[in-house]
Amino acid sequence: MISTDDLTFFHVLATAPSLAEAARRLNVTPPAVTQRLRALEGRVGVKLIERTSRGLSLTDEGELVASEGAAIIAAVDDLSERLASRTSQVRGHLRVAAPYGFGRRYIAPIVQEFAGRHAAVSATLELFDSPIRQMSESWDIVVHIGSLPESDRLVTTLAPNQRVLCASPGYLQRVLPILKPDDLVLHRCLALRENNEDVTLWRFAHSKHGNTTVRVKPSMSSNDGEIVRDWALAGLGVMVRSEWDVADDLAAGRLQAILPGWSSPQADVVALLHARHGRSSRTNKFLQALRDSLNSPPWRR
Repeated sequence: MISTDDLTFFHVLATAPSLAEAARRLNVTPPAVTQRLRALEGRVGVKLIERTSRGLSLTDEGELVASEGAAIIAAVDDLSERLASRTSQVRGHLRVAAPYGFGRRYIAPIVQEFAGRHAAVSATLELFDSPIRQMSESWDIVVHIGSLPESDRLVTTLAPNQRVLCASPGYLQRVLPILKPDDLVLHRCLALRENNEDVTLWRFAHSKHGNTTVRVKPSMSSNDGEIVRDWALAGLGVMVRSEWDVADDLAAGRLQAILPGWSSPQADVVALLHARHGRSSRTNKFLQALRDSLNSPPWRR
């Protein structure tokens, strides 16, 4: 007999690149995952997963359990939603993906409040350097910042967000002045590698001078925005960073905006969602919670 718990467990295995990653998602140890998998395979009488040098590989029987199991889990969730719709209760498992820094600072508190308000809801919040890569049917909402690739997901804007060219006052006091974008080629530039963007090509627009691009040579780069911001605060160079992350530092004078007449491309905060038909009430309720919290951006208050 296979239970829905078994199917949920196997769905995590089937979508994880390794047993270690599956264990992390399940909040258990890798040996515990291995033991449970062996027990499941013993009960069904067939091998479901093969370990290869490239990671995990589903057997034909594993593919069957994964595909049929996903449909069964979806049917159970749908039944729960339909029953819950006859009451005022929001229930089920909410799955949210978000960027590391923004997710930690702004999305995690919203998830916490939402789960506290709806006792029948469980929640998973996964943080990634590029959550857009995680788009799959397993996520109810993917929070993203910046430009978007082609997607069949619905996109709704949660909050405006500018990108700001800035540096510490200490850095700006000891270097040549930056009077136009082309001057940046003479400066130490700090690059944030995210969303597969070309981090060496910085774009700017001006109401009178039009658009221009500058090819910089990053002195330092990282895929972690907090690290890049810390480097800028330490006076190590110039960066282009999201308004949500540097608003407090700009207000306190720890960072200083450069070329205020020039603007970098907008990087709005958006939510990617499944089609309206079939979307769960918990997803819709959580989307409203996101809108309520971010509609008046905290970084602009």
